[in-house]
Amino acid sequence: MNNSNSIFEIKDYGKISFHVKEIMDSKDMSRSRLAKLANIRFEVADKWYKGNIERMDIDVLTRICFVLDCELSDLMTYSK
Repeated sequence: MNNSNSIFEIKDYGKISFHVKEIMDSKDMSRSRLAKLANIRFEVADKWYKGNIERMDIDVLTRICFVLDCELSDLMTYSK
């Protein structure tokens, strides 16, 4: 059995990078404004802005996409 894609081995799995800051900056949108428009707490908007995401709430993610008028693939990328 080939275990090259197994998570049971310690290895580099790649990285997910968040681009919310760049999108918000290009739209001149503050974290407070994102929080208000997406109906999320400022702390949540701040974590997305700084890319310090520990867990993703699909509803919050959907609202951020709606408010920023962007696609999910605009918010994050995966690289090996």
